[in-house]
Amino acid sequence: MNAARGGLTRAQWLRGAGAAAALAGASGLGIIPARAQPPARAQTGAMHTRPIPSSGEALPVIGCGTWLGFDHAPGSADYQRLPGVLAALFAAGGRVIDSSPMYGRAEENTGTLLAAAPGDGTPFIATKVWTRGREAGIAQMQESMRRLRTQRIDLMQIHNLVDWKVHLSTLRDWKARGRIRYLGITHYTPSAHDEVEAVLRAEALDFLQINYALDDRAVEQRLLPLAAERGVAVIVNQPFGGGGLLRRLRDRPLPPWAAEIGCSSWAQVLLKFVLSHPAVTCAIPGTSRPEHMADNAAAGSGMLPDAAFWQRHIAGVLG
Repeated sequence: MNAARGGLTRAQWLRGAGAAAALAGASGLGIIPARAQPPARAQTGAMHTRPIPSSGEALPVIGCGTWLGFDHAPGSADYQRLPGVLAALFAAGGRVIDSSPMYGRAEENTGTLLAAAPGDGTPFIATKVWTRGREAGIAQMQESMRRLRTQRIDLMQIHNLVDWKVHLSTLRDWKARGRIRYLGITHYTPSAHDEVEAVLRAEALDFLQINYALDDRAVEQRLLPLAAERGVAVIVNQPFGGGGLLRRLRDRPLPPWAAEIGCSSWAQVLLKFVLSHPAVTCAIPGTSRPEHMADNAAAGSGMLPDAAFWQRHIAGVLG
Protein backbone atom coordinates (compact mmCIF):
# COMPACT_ATOMS: atom_id res chain seq x y z
CA MET A 1 0.00 0.00 0.00
CA ASN A 2 1.35 3.39 -0.98
CA ALA A 3 1.31 6.25 1.48
CA ALA A 4 -0.50 9.40 0.45
CA ARG A 5 1.41 12.65 0.45
CA GLY A 6 1.46 14.17 3.91
CA GLY A 7 1.99 10.75 5.55
CA LEU A 8 -1.57 9.39 5.38
CA THR A 9 -2.05 5.87 4.12
CA ARG A 10 -5.10 4.91 2.09
CA ALA A 11 -6.51 3.04 5.10
CA GLN A 12 -6.08 6.10 7.33
CA TRP A 13 -7.77 8.30 4.73
CA LEU A 14 -10.72 5.91 4.48
CA ARG A 15 -11.09 5.72 8.25
CA GLY A 16 -11.17 9.51 8.32
CA ALA A 17 -13.70 9.63 5.50
CA GLY A 18 -15.87 7.09 7.28
CA ALA A 19 -15.90 9.16 10.44
CA ALA A 20 -16.65 12.23 8.37
CA ALA A 21 -19.55 10.49 6.65
CA ALA A 22 -21.05 9.74 10.03
CA LEU A 23 -20.87 13.43 10.88
CA ALA A 24 -22.48 14.29 7.57
CA GLY A 25 -25.33 11.89 8.16
CA ALA A 26 -25.95 13.50 11.51
CA SER A 27 -26.08 16.91 9.87
CA GLY A 28 -28.66 15.78 7.34
CA LEU A 29 -26.86 17.69 4.57
CA GLY A 30 -24.26 15.24 3.30
CA ILE A 31 -21.43 17.78 3.54
CA ILE A 32 -18.56 17.07 5.89
CA PRO A 33 -17.23 19.65 8.37
CA ALA A 34 -13.87 21.01 7.27
CA ARG A 35 -11.98 19.41 10.15
CA ALA A 36 -13.06 15.96 8.96
CA GLN A 37 -12.15 16.40 5.29
CA PRO A 38 -9.41 14.29 3.68
CA PRO A 39 -6.09 16.08 3.41
CA ALA A 40 -5.85 19.07 1.10
CA ARG A 41 -2.23 20.13 0.77
CA ALA A 42 -1.65 23.68 -0.37
CA GLN A 43 0.40 26.68 0.51
CA THR A 44 -1.49 29.91 0.88
CA GLY A 45 -3.04 30.73 -2.48
CA ALA A 46 -1.99 27.42 -4.06
CA MET A 47 -4.48 24.86 -5.31
CA HIS A 48 -5.41 22.11 -2.89
CA THR A 49 -4.76 18.48 -3.76
CA ARG A 50 -6.48 15.31 -2.64
CA PRO A 51 -5.12 11.77 -2.81
CA ILE A 52 -6.32 9.19 -5.29
CA PRO A 53 -7.27 6.49 -2.77
CA SER A 54 -6.00 3.53 -4.80
CA SER A 55 -2.48 4.96 -5.08
CA GLY A 56 -2.06 7.97 -2.81
CA GLU A 57 -1.07 10.15 -5.78
CA ALA A 58 -2.01 13.77 -5.13
CA LEU A 59 -4.43 15.28 -7.64
CA PRO A 60 -5.31 19.00 -7.84
CA VAL A 61 -8.95 19.61 -7.00
CA ILE A 62 -9.86 21.69 -10.08
CA GLY A 63 -9.43 20.46 -13.63
CA CYS A 64 -10.95 21.22 -17.02
CA GLY A 65 -13.65 19.41 -18.93
CA THR A 66 -13.55 19.59 -22.72
CA TRP A 67 -17.15 18.86 -23.68
CA LEU A 68 -18.34 21.68 -25.98
CA GLY A 69 -15.55 24.02 -24.89
CA PHE A 70 -12.80 22.25 -26.86
CA ASP A 71 -14.94 21.21 -29.84
CA HIS A 72 -13.95 24.06 -32.13
CA ALA A 73 -12.47 24.19 -35.60
CA PRO A 74 -8.75 25.01 -35.72
CA GLY A 75 -8.25 28.62 -36.72
CA SER A 76 -11.57 29.78 -35.31
CA ALA A 77 -11.71 32.52 -32.68
CA ASP A 78 -12.89 30.00 -30.08
CA TYR A 79 -10.02 27.64 -30.89
CA GLN A 80 -7.46 30.42 -30.59
CA ARG A 81 -8.50 30.96 -26.97
CA LEU A 82 -7.86 27.34 -25.97
CA PRO A 83 -4.07 27.59 -25.41
CA GLY A 84 -4.88 30.26 -22.84
CA VAL A 85 -7.31 27.90 -21.11
CA LEU A 86 -4.59 25.30 -20.65
CA ALA A 87 -2.10 27.95 -19.59
CA ALA A 88 -4.52 29.23 -16.94
CA LEU A 89 -5.12 25.69 -15.67
CA PHE A 90 -1.42 24.91 -15.34
CA ALA A 91 -0.56 28.32 -13.88
CA ALA A 92 -3.07 27.71 -11.08
CA GLY A 93 -1.62 24.28 -10.33
CA GLY A 94 -4.33 22.25 -12.07
CA ARG A 95 -3.57 19.12 -14.09
CA VAL A 96 -6.73 17.16 -14.93
CA ILE A 97 -8.04 17.44 -18.49
CA ASP A 98 -11.06 15.25 -19.23
CA SER A 99 -12.23 14.38 -22.73
CA SER A 100 -14.08 11.73 -24.73
CA PRO A 101 -14.32 10.43 -28.30
CA MET A 102 -17.96 11.59 -28.25
CA TYR A 103 -16.91 15.25 -27.79
CA GLY A 104 -16.34 16.00 -31.46
CA ARG A 105 -12.91 17.61 -32.03
CA ALA A 106 -12.09 17.82 -28.31
CA GLU A 107 -9.62 14.94 -28.11
CA GLU A 108 -7.80 15.97 -31.27
CA ASN A 109 -7.63 19.59 -30.18
CA THR A 110 -6.46 18.65 -26.69
CA GLY A 111 -3.64 16.53 -28.09
CA THR A 112 -2.55 19.22 -30.53
CA LEU A 113 -2.61 21.96 -27.91
CA LEU A 114 -0.74 19.92 -25.31
CA ALA A 115 1.94 19.06 -27.86
CA ALA A 116 2.41 22.78 -28.53
CA ALA A 117 2.23 23.86 -24.88
CA PRO A 118 5.43 25.35 -23.44
CA GLY A 119 5.83 22.54 -20.92
CA ASP A 120 4.94 24.47 -17.78
CA GLY A 121 2.42 21.85 -16.62
CA THR A 122 2.16 18.07 -16.34
CA PRO A 123 -1.31 17.09 -17.52
CA PHE A 124 -3.35 14.26 -16.08
CA ILE A 125 -5.23 13.11 -19.18
CA ALA A 126 -8.58 11.38 -18.78
CA THR A 127 -10.77 10.12 -21.58
CA LYS A 128 -13.42 7.46 -22.16
CA VAL A 129 -14.49 4.42 -24.12
CA TRP A 130 -18.01 4.69 -25.46
CA THR A 131 -18.97 1.85 -27.77
CA ARG A 132 -20.00 -1.81 -27.70
CA GLY A 133 -17.81 -4.84 -28.23
CA ARG A 134 -14.26 -5.67 -27.22
CA GLU A 135 -12.59 -4.99 -30.57
CA ALA A 136 -14.56 -1.80 -31.14
CA GLY A 137 -13.56 -0.61 -27.68
CA ILE A 138 -9.89 -1.34 -28.30
CA ALA A 139 -10.00 0.45 -31.66
CA GLN A 140 -11.70 3.47 -30.11
CA MET A 141 -9.17 3.72 -27.28
CA GLN A 142 -6.27 3.38 -29.70
CA GLU A 143 -7.75 6.21 -31.74
CA SER A 144 -8.06 8.31 -28.59
CA MET A 145 -4.36 7.76 -27.90
CA ARG A 146 -3.55 8.85 -31.44
CA ARG A 147 -5.67 11.98 -31.11
CA LEU A 148 -4.25 12.82 -27.70
CA ARG A 149 -0.70 12.12 -28.95
CA THR A 150 0.22 9.82 -26.10
CA GLN A 151 1.09 6.15 -25.64
CA ARG A 152 -0.37 6.07 -22.14
CA ILE A 153 -3.60 7.52 -20.77
CA ASP A 154 -3.70 8.50 -17.12
CA LEU A 155 -7.38 7.59 -16.69
CA MET A 156 -9.60 5.58 -19.03
CA GLN A 157 -13.28 5.56 -18.11
CA ILE A 158 -16.20 3.47 -19.34
CA HIS A 159 -18.63 6.16 -20.40
CA ASN A 160 -22.18 5.78 -19.07
CA LEU A 161 -21.44 2.09 -18.30
CA VAL A 162 -21.87 1.16 -21.97
CA ASP A 163 -20.86 -2.53 -22.29
CA TRP A 164 -18.92 -2.09 -19.05
CA LYS A 165 -18.20 -5.75 -18.32
CA VAL A 166 -16.48 -6.22 -21.67
CA HIS A 167 -14.48 -2.99 -21.46
CA LEU A 168 -13.51 -3.46 -17.82
CA SER A 169 -11.69 -6.67 -18.72
CA THR A 170 -9.73 -4.80 -21.39
CA LEU A 171 -8.95 -1.92 -19.07
CA ARG A 172 -7.59 -4.24 -16.41
CA ASP A 173 -5.31 -5.81 -18.99
CA TRP A 174 -4.18 -2.41 -20.26
CA LYS A 175 -3.52 -1.18 -16.72
CA ALA A 176 -1.41 -4.26 -15.97
CA ARG A 177 0.60 -3.56 -19.14
CA GLY A 178 1.02 0.14 -18.37
CA ARG A 179 -1.10 1.47 -21.24
CA ILE A 180 -3.36 3.24 -18.74
CA ARG A 181 -2.63 4.23 -15.16
CA TYR A 182 -6.15 4.24 -13.71
CA LEU A 183 -9.57 2.92 -14.72
CA GLY A 184 -13.07 4.05 -13.88
CA ILE A 185 -16.71 4.46 -14.83
CA THR A 186 -18.92 7.47 -15.54
CA HIS A 187 -22.59 8.38 -15.57
CA TYR A 188 -24.76 11.46 -15.37
CA THR A 189 -28.39 10.41 -14.88
CA PRO A 190 -30.08 9.61 -11.52
CA SER A 191 -31.93 6.71 -13.18
CA ALA A 192 -28.57 4.93 -13.49
CA HIS A 193 -27.55 5.32 -9.84
CA ASP A 194 -28.69 1.82 -8.89
CA GLU A 195 -26.49 0.30 -11.59
CA VAL A 196 -23.57 2.57 -10.69
CA GLU A 197 -23.91 1.52 -7.07
CA ALA A 198 -23.95 -2.17 -8.01
CA VAL A 199 -20.77 -1.79 -10.07
CA LEU A 200 -19.02 0.16 -7.31
CA ARG A 201 -19.86 -2.60 -4.83
CA ALA A 202 -18.85 -5.45 -7.10
CA GLU A 203 -15.72 -4.21 -8.87
CA ALA A 204 -12.35 -2.72 -7.94
CA LEU A 205 -12.25 0.72 -9.55
CA ASP A 206 -9.94 3.71 -9.27
CA PHE A 207 -12.38 6.45 -10.29
CA LEU A 208 -16.03 7.33 -10.55
CA GLN A 209 -17.06 10.36 -12.63
CA ILE A 210 -20.52 11.60 -11.73
CA ASN A 211 -22.57 14.79 -11.80
CA TYR A 212 -22.94 16.74 -8.55
CA ALA A 213 -23.97 20.34 -7.92
CA LEU A 214 -25.70 22.55 -5.41
CA ASP A 215 -29.02 21.87 -7.14
CA ASP A 216 -28.22 18.25 -8.08
CA ARG A 217 -27.36 16.41 -4.88
CA ALA A 218 -28.75 12.90 -5.37
CA VAL A 219 -25.28 11.33 -5.18
CA GLU A 220 -24.91 12.48 -1.57
CA GLN A 221 -27.27 9.76 -0.40
CA ARG A 222 -25.44 6.63 -1.54
CA LEU A 223 -22.80 7.08 -4.23
CA LEU A 224 -20.42 9.53 -2.60
CA PRO A 225 -20.34 7.70 0.76
CA LEU A 226 -19.91 4.39 -1.08
CA ALA A 227 -17.05 5.76 -3.18
CA ALA A 228 -15.26 6.83 0.03
CA GLU A 229 -15.92 3.43 1.59
CA ARG A 230 -14.62 1.58 -1.46
CA GLY A 231 -11.56 3.79 -1.93
CA VAL A 232 -12.69 5.23 -5.27
CA ALA A 233 -11.69 8.73 -6.34
CA VAL A 234 -14.56 10.93 -7.54
CA ILE A 235 -14.42 13.37 -10.44
CA VAL A 236 -17.40 15.73 -10.53
CA ASN A 237 -18.79 16.83 -13.86
CA GLN A 238 -21.48 19.49 -14.27
CA PRO A 239 -20.59 21.24 -10.98
CA PHE A 240 -22.62 24.24 -12.17
CA GLY A 241 -25.81 22.18 -12.47
CA GLY A 242 -25.29 21.63 -16.17
CA GLY A 243 -24.90 25.39 -16.56
CA GLY A 244 -28.49 26.26 -15.72
CA LEU A 245 -27.88 27.19 -12.11
CA LEU A 246 -24.89 29.37 -12.90
CA ARG A 247 -26.83 31.18 -15.62
CA ARG A 248 -29.61 31.93 -13.13
CA LEU A 249 -27.17 33.27 -10.57
CA ARG A 250 -24.93 35.38 -12.80
CA ASP A 251 -27.04 38.53 -12.60
CA ARG A 252 -27.51 38.29 -8.85
CA PRO A 253 -25.05 40.11 -6.60
CA LEU A 254 -22.82 37.92 -4.50
CA PRO A 255 -23.99 37.67 -0.90
CA PRO A 256 -21.65 39.11 1.77
CA TRP A 257 -20.82 35.62 3.04
CA ALA A 258 -19.10 34.74 -0.26
CA ALA A 259 -16.12 36.84 0.80
CA GLU A 260 -15.90 34.84 4.04
CA ILE A 261 -14.95 31.76 2.02
CA GLY A 262 -12.72 33.61 -0.45
CA CYS A 263 -15.14 33.65 -3.38
CA SER A 264 -15.35 36.50 -5.87
CA SER A 265 -17.80 34.85 -8.31
CA TRP A 266 -20.81 32.56 -8.28
CA ALA A 267 -18.78 29.94 -10.15
CA GLN A 268 -16.36 29.82 -7.23
CA VAL A 269 -19.22 29.48 -4.74
CA LEU A 270 -20.67 26.51 -6.64
CA LEU A 271 -17.27 24.85 -6.95
CA LYS A 272 -16.50 25.35 -3.25
CA PHE A 273 -19.78 23.61 -2.44
CA VAL A 274 -18.79 20.57 -4.50
CA LEU A 275 -15.29 20.47 -3.05
CA SER A 276 -16.67 20.63 0.50
CA HIS A 277 -17.60 16.96 0.22
CA PRO A 278 -14.61 14.82 1.26
CA ALA A 279 -15.38 12.05 -1.21
CA VAL A 280 -14.82 14.49 -4.10
CA THR A 281 -11.30 14.34 -5.51
CA CYS A 282 -11.59 16.81 -8.40
CA ALA A 283 -14.17 18.94 -10.20
CA ILE A 284 -13.90 19.50 -13.94
CA PRO A 285 -15.91 22.56 -15.03
CA GLY A 286 -15.72 22.99 -18.76
CA THR A 287 -14.83 26.24 -20.49
CA SER A 288 -13.26 27.65 -23.65
CA ARG A 289 -12.30 30.97 -22.08
CA PRO A 290 -9.01 31.54 -20.22
CA GLU A 291 -10.56 34.05 -17.82
CA HIS A 292 -13.22 31.54 -16.81
CA MET A 293 -10.59 28.85 -16.30
CA ALA A 294 -8.59 31.16 -14.03
CA ASP A 295 -11.73 32.09 -12.11
CA ASN A 296 -12.73 28.43 -11.69
CA ALA A 297 -9.24 27.45 -10.56
CA ALA A 298 -9.31 30.06 -7.80
CA ALA A 299 -12.03 28.01 -6.08
CA GLY A 300 -9.44 25.31 -5.47
CA SER A 301 -7.52 27.34 -2.89
CA GLY A 302 -8.38 28.79 0.48
CA MET A 303 -10.93 27.49 2.96
CA LEU A 304 -13.65 24.96 2.24
CA PRO A 305 -16.82 25.59 4.27
CA ASP A 306 -18.24 23.07 6.72
CA ALA A 307 -21.74 21.61 6.91
CA ALA A 308 -23.05 24.29 9.23
CA PHE A 309 -22.02 27.01 6.79
CA TRP A 310 -23.94 25.47 3.89
CA GLN A 311 -26.95 24.75 6.09
CA ARG A 312 -27.16 28.46 6.83
CA HIS A 313 -26.81 29.62 3.23
CA ILE A 314 -27.91 26.95 0.75
CA ALA A 315 -31.60 27.93 0.74
CA GLY A 316 -30.69 31.53 -0.05
CA VAL A 317 -28.69 30.46 -3.10
CA LEU A 318 -31.42 28.25 -4.52
CA GLY A 319 -34.30 30.53 -3.54
